This record gives sequence, structure tokens and C-alpha cells, in this order.
Amino acid sequence: RAEGLPRLYGDFVAVDGIDLSIGRGEIFGVLGPNGAGKTTTLRMLVGLLRPSTGSIVVDGVDMVARPQDARARIAFLPDTPYLYDKLTAREFVHFVAGLYSVPPEQVDRRSDELLTLFGLGDRADDLVEGFSHGMRQKVVMVAALIHAPKVIFLDEPTVGLDPRSARLLRDILRQLADRGTTVVLSTHILEIAERMCDRMVIIDKGRVVAMGTVAELHEQAHETSSLEDIFLSLTGGPADAAIASVLS
Repeated sequence: RAEGLPRLYGDFVAVDGIDLSIGRGEIFGVLGPNGAGKTTTLRMLVGLLRPSTGSIVVDGVDMVARPQDARARIAFLPDTPYLYDKLTAREFVHFVAGLYSVPPEQVDRRSDELLTLFGLGDRADDLVEGFSHGMRQKVVMVAALIHAPKVIFLDEPTVGLDPRSARLLRDILRQLADRGTTVVLSTHILEIAERMCDRMVIIDKGRVVAMGTVAELHEQAHETSSLEDIFLSLTGGPADAAIASVLS
């Protein structure tokens, strides 16, 4: 839950008083055009940025007052994840597990299961430096799940993934949500948001312009067509289209 969440950089307002309430086991999408404040919002929710004012509560723990306890309950996958190239996939996962104090007897079993699930079982002992972008994304996802987080935050999670891997990721996130894990993701791909998300918020210029299920967004935008049309109508798309027509 986030209440009155702003982020200021001097006089520039990156995020302006956002309120969010996301339920247990929900897949929640964060949508918006470039520069809308999506990544800034996610970084505040996971404790990487401190909000100028307001409050953030994760699984009943205040992120501002008890940041370490709150972070122990979450996982965050940035759009450009960092890995240590001189570690193998298995070593990196074990390293992250150590940061979360996962018992050693659980790490071996769980890491093997997750690496195999993501199709990395036969590459688990290869150095990460030889992995493609998509494979590196998978390693980071395995590491994010190793401590069984209550909430997973993902920033553009399907970037660089082939269609099969993207489908696998969607299926895994849905299974996690069905078991009670909350999933919060930002994406530019509206088709993914429409297929995956139970609810979503559309942010523009640092403010919430709409929030709800796809059906509720249709009502708020007075649109009966696609999610793309709703998105464009709420974030200035028609004006952009008019400009394009004048220039053509």
C-alpha cells in the first residue's frame, strides 16, 4: 500500500501524490508512456528511492520505518539487471540466497528446481559472462525467487526474452500469484498487461490517470475498443496522432 507518494528532484515533480493498494496474490500492472514515472514509482516501492513524503507498507511492514524488514519480503527485477560475470549461474543464485539468509539445505534444492524450471539446468555451472540477455534475465529471476518473496516487482520483465521464455515467465508469475504471491510489473507492451494483469494503473506525468480492471478502464475512458485505445486516450495519444497526420 502506498499513500500520498511523491518524488521531487529539486523543482521537478517525477511522481505526484500516487496512492496504490495492491492485494495479496494479485498481478498488478503499472503502465504509462516514457518518462511517466513508472520506474521511479517502482524504485520507491522497493526501497531504492525514499519518497519525499507519504508512506509505503509491504506485507504489513513500513518501508520507511523498517526498510530492512520490508526488503526481506520482496524481490525486485530492474529492466537492466546486474550480475557478476565471473560467477556461474548457480554461484550467483547462492550468493543472493546468502543475502536473504536462506538456510543452506533449502538453497541447494530450491536453486536446482528453479534453474531447471527456467531451462538453465544444463548451464547452471557456466559463467554468466557467456550468457545471452535472455538467459541473464532468467538467472536474475531464479535469484529473485530463491527466498520465496511475498511481493515481486518487475520492471519491463519480458524485454530480451524470446516468445517461449516470455510465455514461461507469464505462466510462472500466474502460478505464483495463485499461491498468494503479489506481482507488480511495469511494461510498455499492452498485450502483456491485458493478458496477465488482474488490475492495472495508468500513470502519466507522475499522476494516476486511471486504475482498475480492463473492464473498469473501459468505463473510465469511455472507450469500447482496445486497451491500446484506452491508453492513448488517457495519455495524449489522440493529440500525437493529430500531429502525425499534419506532418504526413
